Amino acid sequence: MDFLYENLLRPALFKLDAEKAHGLSIAGLKSGLAPKFRSNTFDRLKVELAGLSFPNPLGMAAGYDKNADVPQALLNLGFGHVEIGTVTPKPQPGNEKPRIFRLPADQGVINRLGFNSAGHDAVREKLQSHGSFDGIVGINIGANKLSDDFAADYVEGIHAFGKLARYFTINISSPNTPGLRALQGADPLADLLRRVCAARVEVLGENSSVPIFLKIAPDLTEREMDEIATAIAGSDIDALIVSNTTLSRAGLQDLKNRDEAGGLSGRPLFQRATIVLAKMHQRVGPKLPLIGVGGVHDAASAFEKLEAGATLVQLYSAMVYEGPTLPRTILEGINARMEREGLENLSSVTGRKAADWAERSLDDL
Repeated sequence: MDFLYENLLRPALFKLDAEKAHGLSIAGLKSGLAPKFRSNTFDRLKVELAGLSFPNPLGMAAGYDKNADVPQALLNLGFGHVEIGTVTPKPQPGNEKPRIFRLPADQGVINRLGFNSAGHDAVREKLQSHGSFDGIVGINIGANKLSDDFAADYVEGIHAFGKLARYFTINISSPNTPGLRALQGADPLADLLRRVCAARVEVLGENSSVPIFLKIAPDLTEREMDEIATAIAGSDIDALIVSNTTLSRAGLQDLKNRDEAGGLSGRPLFQRATIVLAKMHQRVGPKLPLIGVGGVHDAASAFEKLEAGATLVQLYSAMVYEGPTLPRTILEGINARMEREGLENLSSVTGRKAADWAERSLDDL
């Protein structure tokens, strides 16, 4: 871990409310003082997915830069892609504060933000003000809490950002918007995917090269995973993101915050999210790329996500504990391991241990 962050910055930030500390980190990135690392440093880490050329497999997950304040600054840290959002059609404040809680003993985070968003118009204007990006910036879209038609909100997101997004993520897996996860059911999901893919054609034409990804929860039964796989098979989406935060509190040591309501992320999520990743890899097969999220905190955990079936990986919570040099550390570690194993590209890693991970039971967690 970076000495300055570990010994000076992190202790100072941890004395603050978690959401205030997050705001300071955004301000720090805006200042331009954060460390920089070229995302395309290692040729063997380049990835092709859904028609996009990623300079490396590591991305910043949605949730950090909700309103497109610092996408280029995040890319400058070394991330191969950055996912902004979740963005809702109308501005909404989210849930009452406090709503983010650190679990230092577990290196986890619980949040119940509730899709706090500046809304489509404000985020679109901010993206346009940035101009072009030196990297891939995707947009994670969601639904307003009081919406009468969640699916219509996702369609609106496609229309709002169709000509700005390098890719879309359909986020139906946040635990903090009542009723949202019901969209993961077989019939609602099939209808949603049909509508958002039709919206893409309406906005960009039949030959659109802007891919659509779907982000699912880790709190799924085997039957629910089957239903999602079936709905995906009948759709035109381009990748699956596994996974969002969990409602499980299994194995937590932090007694102060473990019972706070919300979704749990960080290291405690790693096993559950990686097992679901592997199980979905088995269900959808090698033709549909998977993006592994949940508990990535170092090169070894990132590599395990790839072995379990991921083509790309994302992180967020680990930055709270490890600081802004983490992307560089992870990419250097993955590259070094590939050198040791004589591997020239990541395709030879993706899914090679998926069967082992998929055999593990979620009931044991």
